[in-house]
Amino acid sequence: MIDLTHIDELARRLSNLVPAGLRGQSGEVLREELQENFKTVLQSGLTRLDLVTREEFEVQRAVLLRTREKLEALQQTVAELEARLGNAPGNGTPRH
Repeated sequence: MIDLTHIDELARRLSNLVPAGLRGQSGEVLREELQENFKTVLQSGLTRLDLVTREEFEVQRAVLLRTREKLEALQQTVAELEARLGNAPGNGTPRH
């Protein structure tokens, strides 16, 4: 989920970067409109990026690490079983 306070702050900063001369007589109204437009564009763009939160990333990272550990353990077990059966890779015996 995207933190809307960060988007609001970024939209505010962008609207403040617009030179005062471009704001015209009703500068405050135009600035507020720009800020809302920036906010909408930012939200839309960030949503399309399909970003994940740091928490979601860390959860998936932990799952990947556990899966990798299990895979390595299984590979070791298979190698030991192959050695016991005499079908270890490299001894010329065909594997089934």
